[in-house]
Amino acid sequence: MKRRVVTLLLVLGALLGIASPALADGTQTGADIHVAQTLGDRDLTVIIRRVAEVPGPVHVDVVTHAGTPAGELSLTLRSAGAQSSATKVVLGATPGFYSGRLHVDRPGPWELAVDEATIPFVVPALVPSPWENATYGGFIAAGVLLLAALLCAVFGRIGLALVPTAGVVAAVAVGVTAALLSPSIPPVAAPGTELDPTYDTVMNPYERTSIMDFSRPPVNMVPRVDGADLVLDLTDGSSGRPVDDLLVHDSAFVHLVVVSPSGHLRHLHPVRTAPGEFRAKLRDPEQGVHAVAAEIARRGGGVQLLRSSVDVAGAASPRHDGKAETALEIREAGRPSTITAKFGERDLQPWLGMLGHMIVVGPVTGSPASAPIWAHVHSMIPPTPGIPGQPDESVAAFGPDVPFTYSFPLPGRYLVWIQVERDYSVITVPHVVDVPAGKGAVK
Repeated sequence: MKRRVVTLLLVLGALLGIASPALADGTQTGADIHVAQTLGDRDLTVIIRRVAEVPGPVHVDVVTHAGTPAGELSLTLRSAGAQSSATKVVLGATPGFYSGRLHVDRPGPWELAVDEATIPFVVPALVPSPWENATYGGFIAAGVLLLAALLCAVFGRIGLALVPTAGVVAAVAVGVTAALLSPSIPPVAAPGTELDPTYDTVMNPYERTSIMDFSRPPVNMVPRVDGADLVLDLTDGSSGRPVDDLLVHDSAFVHLVVVSPSGHLRHLHPVRTAPGEFRAKLRDPEQGVHAVAAEIARRGGGVQLLRSSVDVAGAASPRHDGKAETALEIREAGRPSTITAKFGERDLQPWLGMLGHMIVVGPVTGSPASAPIWAHVHSMIPPTPGIPGQPDESVAAFGPDVPFTYSFPLPGRYLVWIQVERDYSVITVPHVVDVPAGKGAVK
């Protein structure tokens, strides 16, 4: 009997020695945050690098683009109840990456001020999941019980050794079960994506909440002109209060498309200057009514497209954008069409996390502001050997062809703009596309 017990304990020890928890989820440590910002005369991409440890450093890269004036930027990190951190970043005349280093002393919601712009973000905490605790707890308990059983066997307490031996079996079962089931358990939402981030919710992301419906009302947008700035006032459609819960969506809080009376496109990324207030400078605008469309993502509310128009005083002449060879395969309304822009060299950079962007407005019979269809279509970055993960603007290895697929829902004439980045300069290529009606369509 004693020999059997010892043999069983040795087998369990061998299992514990080779078993390791298969944690599919692990602990979320965050990721780089890319936020495009139209800050005065500067078109920037602010990259808040992943925070590896808290307290610890926060590395911030500021990416400048062609035409960005040189000068100094003030960066300040602040959070309620935490010590703030500040630094300066000197931007050179050459477009590219300029870096600064700040410091955080705790996880939770923070705000990065870039001159007058503010970027809210969340520093995640290293919080183990319940199934991770169960896996490690099960194997640790099994190890302790195994030691107790071995001691009982050594000292001749065979009957007593059976109790911790049974505990070892149960603890191993708990640990193995948690490790095997963890891949099938949905991960918890990242802090700040569904609920307003607070220090408590970031530190306890697995804590149960009584909120079952995270959706929020639509957003109202009122554009206005303030000097040289186009200002967007965003309010909650239910309460009328300023909306201050926008999420970074495709590397920006707001993707603002402004189309002039002559059909010139501006793709801007307004900066947050107050709760519910976003600003972007309109450089040399034309006189007349400009069409305005803003694409946003609200916490718990999904992606929304807000449309309006604004009357702008200006004296600029109608302007023309760049050119590129384009292959068009336009099918009748309601069926997928393919538009491929050809840029000659394999030297395009990702912009806003994509290879290319296509803005669609139409059918146009008068002012673009009255067009019923507005769309923002992406050309995704293809997998590239030797470039793992999601490359940033420092990688110029894509193209030369940039394809888009889109189903124009109505027949008629559409204004189409294709945008890519090369040499830290955004190239905008306009096209006019005529979409035929489908067979049997009602006229």
